[in-house]
Amino acid sequence: MINKSALVAAAVGGLFVMNMAAVSFAADDSTATEKCYGVAKAGKNDCAAPTHACSAQSKADGAKTDWVKLPAGTCERLVGGSLKAKA
Repeated sequence: MINKSALVAAAVGGLFVMNMAAVSFAADDSTATEKCYGVAKAGKNDCAAPTHACSAQSKADGAKTDWVKLPAGTCERLVGGSLKAKA
C-alpha cells in the first residue's frame, strides 16, 4: 500500500523543484539579452524608434534605428547588426 504522507511529500517536493527551475530560467532570460539595431525586418521591430512610436511599425528591412531583442553575443555576429543605433 502507498504511504499517503510520502506521496504528498513527493508531490510538494516536485512542485518546489519545478517552481525553482522556472524562477532560474526567468532570471537567466532577462539578463542574457541585448538590443540589436539594423537587423529587424519591416514590421518586426521590438519597440519605438525616432520614426515611429511602437513595435511592429518599422517600414523597411534593416533600418538602422529599429531594433530587436536577441540573446547576448548574437547581434554583432549578424550582417548589419549593431549594439548602437546609427543615423
